[in-house]
Amino acid sequence: MKPISLYIHIPWCIQKCPYCDFNSHKLNDEMNEELYIDCLIIDANAHLPKIASRQVNSVFIGGGTPSLFSAKALDRLLNHLSDKLHFSKTIEVTLEANPGTVEQQRFKDYFSIGINRLSLGVQSFQDDKLKRLGRIHDANEAIKAIASIKKAGFNNFNIDIMHGLPDQSVDDALFDIQTALTFEPNHLSWYQLTIEPNTVYYKKPPLLPNEETLQKIEQDGLSLLEDHGLKRYEISAYAKKDWQSQHNLNYWRFGDYLGIGAGAHSKLTDNKNIVSRHWQVRQPKDYMDTSKSFIANKKILNEQEIIFEYMMNVLRLYEKSSLADFENITNVSSEKISRQLDEAKQKGFLKDADFIETTDRGKLFLNDLLELFMSI
Repeated sequence: MKPISLYIHIPWCIQKCPYCDFNSHKLNDEMNEELYIDCLIIDANAHLPKIASRQVNSVFIGGGTPSLFSAKALDRLLNHLSDKLHFSKTIEVTLEANPGTVEQQRFKDYFSIGINRLSLGVQSFQDDKLKRLGRIHDANEAIKAIASIKKAGFNNFNIDIMHGLPDQSVDDALFDIQTALTFEPNHLSWYQLTIEPNTVYYKKPPLLPNEETLQKIEQDGLSLLEDHGLKRYEISAYAKKDWQSQHNLNYWRFGDYLGIGAGAHSKLTDNKNIVSRHWQVRQPKDYMDTSKSFIANKKILNEQEIIFEYMMNVLRLYEKSSLADFENITNVSSEKISRQLDEAKQKGFLKDADFIETTDRGKLFLNDLLELFMSI
């Protein structure tokens, strides 16, 4: 059986950011750390027959703001999971954290329980931009948090930075990257702010930079990151050599993963190569009601859906995938997509019809490229 990843969702935040469309909920009396961990354990146990024999290569604790939970609570969960599942000896265990919700001692505690990678949601090092984004921290708190991460012993950490922010200039955007680079991170997530439905920004859109400014930001920012040894390996992910996020690579290579927690999604392949998805109830109060099912819905993917989802993920990567990789992961003959590959190459979207690797034009017109695989 192929290895899998494990995703754990912690749904609470101190406050909801105006751009956020994730399953996150403002912190209130509803948050019960012990009860939620109990439910995560019960949730995981229900899937043991399907995954107990499979090696877990990565764990990602995301949210929300997982750093609202104590190391003691997370230790109880991780100990249970490592006892019941086959954790790789080189497993990557990532925790998302936000400046302003953690202090130096808590970082040390996280490190001591086996969390070996942190992802810090900084977004910007400019106070006016952070205020517009609804963040609870300021630039000084972000800088202190990164220093604390390094002092706690983490040599593997990611800094999240956004660009294309309200009223942001090219110099503003480059300042954020330059500041992040002073801390010598081995991984940086640098992505453009997008306005998503069901957010405050969607109802009241802010004034964002024009297309010319956005292009200049991306062009100059990419050069700056590469000059500092951070190579782009996915549309919004940059890493030094051998420091790519193994958990995210598994997603983008269409690997299997189990998601537990409110609103978490899973994609699993059984021993008959049947690919299924299921997702958990979104509301924390429903998830913590043990009289109800954790699962909100589930479905089996048909061949067309498998092909499209594979392409939707792997085409984000800056790496070459062989047709053998496609067949091995999807259990679909590459003959099924030969016409689409040829057409994509003719349109300048792919470098070679015998491999799956996008050109710069293909990345720029990714939606047009994906449309070719919407019907087979």
